[in-house]
Amino acid sequence: MTTKIALLQPIAGEMADIIQSLLPEGFTATAVKGRSVEDLKAEVADATYALWWDVPVPAEVLAAGPKLKLVHKWGVGIDNIDLDYCRKHGIKVARTTGSNAAPVADFTIGLMLALARRIVPAHNSTAAGGWAKNEVWKQSIMVSGKTVGIIGLGAIGKGVAKRLQGFDCRVLYYSRTQLPPEQEKALGVEYRTLDALLPEVDILSLNCPLTPETAKMIDAKAFAKIKRGALLINVARGGVVVEADLVAALKDGTLRGAAVDVFDQEPPPADHPLLHMDNVIVTPHCASTAYENSRRSIQHWLGNMMRVEKGEPIPEQDRVVD
Repeated sequence: MTTKIALLQPIAGEMADIIQSLLPEGFTATAVKGRSVEDLKAEVADATYALWWDVPVPAEVLAAGPKLKLVHKWGVGIDNIDLDYCRKHGIKVARTTGSNAAPVADFTIGLMLALARRIVPAHNSTAAGGWAKNEVWKQSIMVSGKTVGIIGLGAIGKGVAKRLQGFDCRVLYYSRTQLPPEQEKALGVEYRTLDALLPEVDILSLNCPLTPETAKMIDAKAFAKIKRGALLINVARGGVVVEADLVAALKDGTLRGAAVDVFDQEPPPADHPLLHMDNVIVTPHCASTAYENSRRSIQHWLGNMMRVEKGEPIPEQDRVVD
């Protein structure tokens, strides 16, 4: 008899092969064919474990899996699963804390550089036969020496701060909890309230989870306080920003530009304004998806499933619902 892991996101090709190669003996893993609630319900019906990413997991999906012991997030954001249902029905919830921190921090820096130096428009123009060197020169700014504000100083935010040390940046941060002075010194960061941070920053990096406290945090009021001409990087969640207010800030020059890896609706509709603005870089929620990090992440969530199977506790940093 085998134990089934339901993969609640369409997976095929090489990624599916890697997962299959790492499965312990006696385990199988099958992926949904689509992203609908009905697709998810059918897949969890006979599953003992489930893995989810960005496809929402509502109560009706969880209720369709009477054998579920653990639902595991590939990543850290837990804003798209019904945690109350899990608590009431004894379903454990865990996440891969830290396993994606390095690729997301790398990607954040990459977006800063691409946005500040206008790398995407420069590429597009050159590939189309142009030679817009003068235009790029006039529109580019440096990352080196800038004041960067990080919202959310968890594993990812700390990774961004460490990388910015190499750019001689002044790094401010706002987070739910202020770090002890010795940790601030080691990371080279200074704490600010959100209202105090916004007017100082040349670049604002969003690296926080989506919670009731952070939902719609960056809105028209926040943009009214931000340093004019700042850049915004969002690799957190689309819901942290009021997208209509972001579009307005980009149009009126409050922001010089934005790099957006996450949206309220994913994928965003084809007519979404952010997809059609010259001062915006958009990517498909891929900050964490570095190929060479995949095996490590898979081993992380499989390890927690094996702990539950053996009756062992999930490590505290990964535990969401026990």
